[in-house]
Amino acid sequence: MADTRRRVKLYVLNDERQWDDRGTGHVSSCYVERLSGMSLLVRSETDGSVLLESKIQQDTAYQKQQETLIVWSENDNYDLALSFQEKGGCDEIWEIICQVQGKDPSVDITQDIMEESEEERLDEMPDAASPIELPPCELSKLDEISELFCNVLPSPIRREKLAIAIENESYIRKLAELFRMCEDLENMDGLHHLYEIIKSTILLNKNSLLEIMFSDDLIYDVVGCLEYDPTVPSAHRHREYLNSKANFREVIPIQNHELLNKIHQTYRVQYIQDVILPTPSLFEENMLSTLSSFIFFNKLEIVNMIQEDDRFLPELFAQLTDENTEDGKRRDLVLFLKEFCNFAQTQQNRDGFFKTLSNLGILPALEVILSMDDTDVRQAAIDIFAYIVEFNPSMVREFIMQEVNTQDDDVLLINVLIEQMICDTDPDLGVAMQLMNILRILMDPENMMATVAVGNIPKTEKTEFLSFFYRHCMHVLTAPLLANTSDDKPSKDDFQTSQLLSLILELLTFTVEHHTYHIKNYIINKDLLRRVLILLKSRHQFLVLCAVRFFRRIIAMKDDFYNRYIIRGNLVEPVIRTFKNNGNKYNLLNSALIELFEFIHSEEIRSLIVHIAETHSQFLDGVDYVSTFKGIKLKYDQIMDRLNSKPAVDSLRQTTILQNSRFRRDARTLDEEEELWFEQEDENEDGEALVSMSDTAFHTAKVDTELDSIGRFIDNKKADSPSSLFNKDVTTSTTTSIMFSTTTAATTTATLPSSTTSTSPSRNGRPGSPLQQQVTKTSPVRTSSPVRPSSPPVGGPSLLGKKAAVVVVTEVESTNTKAASPTSASEIKANSVVAKGGIVGLVDYDEDSDDDDDDDDELPPTKRPRLTS
Repeated sequence: MADTRRRVKLYVLNDERQWDDRGTGHVSSCYVERLSGMSLLVRSETDGSVLLESKIQQDTAYQKQQETLIVWSENDNYDLALSFQEKGGCDEIWEIICQVQGKDPSVDITQDIMEESEEERLDEMPDAASPIELPPCELSKLDEISELFCNVLPSPIRREKLAIAIENESYIRKLAELFRMCEDLENMDGLHHLYEIIKSTILLNKNSLLEIMFSDDLIYDVVGCLEYDPTVPSAHRHREYLNSKANFREVIPIQNHELLNKIHQTYRVQYIQDVILPTPSLFEENMLSTLSSFIFFNKLEIVNMIQEDDRFLPELFAQLTDENTEDGKRRDLVLFLKEFCNFAQTQQNRDGFFKTLSNLGILPALEVILSMDDTDVRQAAIDIFAYIVEFNPSMVREFIMQEVNTQDDDVLLINVLIEQMICDTDPDLGVAMQLMNILRILMDPENMMATVAVGNIPKTEKTEFLSFFYRHCMHVLTAPLLANTSDDKPSKDDFQTSQLLSLILELLTFTVEHHTYHIKNYIINKDLLRRVLILLKSRHQFLVLCAVRFFRRIIAMKDDFYNRYIIRGNLVEPVIRTFKNNGNKYNLLNSALIELFEFIHSEEIRSLIVHIAETHSQFLDGVDYVSTFKGIKLKYDQIMDRLNSKPAVDSLRQTTILQNSRFRRDARTLDEEEELWFEQEDENEDGEALVSMSDTAFHTAKVDTELDSIGRFIDNKKADSPSSLFNKDVTTSTTTSIMFSTTTAATTTATLPSSTTSTSPSRNGRPGSPLQQQVTKTSPVRTSSPVRPSSPPVGGPSLLGKKAAVVVVTEVESTNTKAASPTSASEIKANSVVAKGGIVGLVDYDEDSDDDDDDDDELPPTKRPRLTS
């Protein structure tokens, strides 16, 4: 589908002063050889035929109207208009027109248009209708010539007539002869007049005159005239500089003489514009647009001629990558290539230009150049690489991913760039900042293609490149950060190291927002956030703010994995400590930290609110000059009130529903968090994930000891009273309350203390929840019915391994009544794990116990076995 931004309607003004619609198509700008200049081209959207081919003339007045119209006149009274579908397309074409004419795109008209009254007044003047007669080109007439040239500049019509007269009478050549005569005679007054005449001729803004003045046989005379500025006491020596000091180097011999002359001419004209001519006034700046356009089109021609040369570029790249090439020669080749790429930035067809360089091996050549010791050569190579990345980052990413099959990680192009960034010796880290921006472009998913072919399999470029980057490059990028935070404070805290770490943190902050689970895995596996928060102890405020910004971006993701990681590692504590150390200072750090806590409060991130309120309540009470922390405490109280005010009936009803569902989980079903984990990369080569998926308490238990104690306890009970544990009608001095919690077939520790304390795990049975409640000693209860173990409910923490149930047996006093007592608070805790006051063991079941299921269904609802949750 064609771009709608460039969709236009072409209108032509007819003899009746009405606009005729000539068709709809798409407009583009390109260099047309036949017209010898940049042109506007409109092709029909129906059959692709050319509706308009119009050269952008230097003296044509283009006018932008109503933000979507461009109107101009061609030939006499032949008016054209382009009506754009979108404002953006109109602005793009308008910028191209203004660039060709050397105008500011902010203007609505590119040339001065006189009012009718002014035209009538000029028509009444006799000199306006007749051509301008030039005085004889003689020494005695130089003052008269200078006055005439200066007086015509304010009037566009008179400027045009003067330019025609100069061209028709070959007046510039006559002035050059007069200059040589004055210089031989050392006639300073005449030389000063000639300076004003030549300067005024350039300000006439006529391209045909510039071509005459900058021809090979006249350009040195023009430069000579501009050496004698009357406002300067002594003459400059510009010709001496151009002839002797400005040496032209042919890194590759140029056989095309036209190309060689064009290169010389462009350099000299650029020197005239940048060095010789004084800084133009606001009036003069608009009159030098043709000079800028002259240089612009010269550069285009140079690029096109070099590209058309079948021998030049291949030989350049062959010498650039040849190991036998001398360093001095390679340096000249690189500097030429940089200048060549700089010229090509003005091209409209840059896609073809960079494809040509890619086919010639520009990226492998840059790898060789970046390893050189010459600082200027490396800087030139980085500039060239920046041109390529800014225009086509996908081409660079494709080359980098192909390298991994033949190169070690240390010599990959992207790792070489990271090393250059880390090892930048500039105190201001100018190169490091440039390389950081290049890496950001390469890592940005916004400019990645939807699909990329890997072999015969189409895959997304984002998936392929990010997987490659985190496997082969991320450790190189984070190496300075990890090395500097190995202790509890930064090992190096000088300005240059801190500035480098701030650049790395800026890239990492960017990845948190755009790389989702890739950077999440890396942060959690490497405990990267803890390392970053060590930088809060830096004495450089900008680095501390970078660390706060990184933490803030992680919080902004509102991701449960990040939140659990922060809570488990108590990573809010370094931030609060920094806030305390900052004291009552009203600075940027204070505002950034308050905004961070305000975000947690306003977005109601409950897990962090509870964690902050429970672990840092004294801190919250001490800050009263903003309402943020009072709001966090109030929100915490509301959360706890809602948890404590749930009716027991709802808990019993939920228990009944869970029992009817057989407490079995389909083996093919994964909960949401498990799916997230299995979608992540399997490569935890450098360590295990810091956020475990099951309670770590179970992994440290002594299984054999516990099983032996459970066995002895049950045998003793059976010997004393076989029916005391399993007969619902038997009243004993003690009863047993059995509670179930799903876990892995691993372990747990338990003793037989006198009191019972329960700590509820987090949501889905995972450990580390900030909500901690103690279960006090329960009132005497009596079991109403034998409790039969069943399958664990969905949502337990077990992810892998054999299914098992933890049976918690707690001895409590019983009453002599047969009625079942209400469920205590400890029995309605979801997936609770009793650490004290009971016996914890592992019991395996037969999953196909149909008889037990039938018996369970026959029990009335009031006598169903309770699942303590």
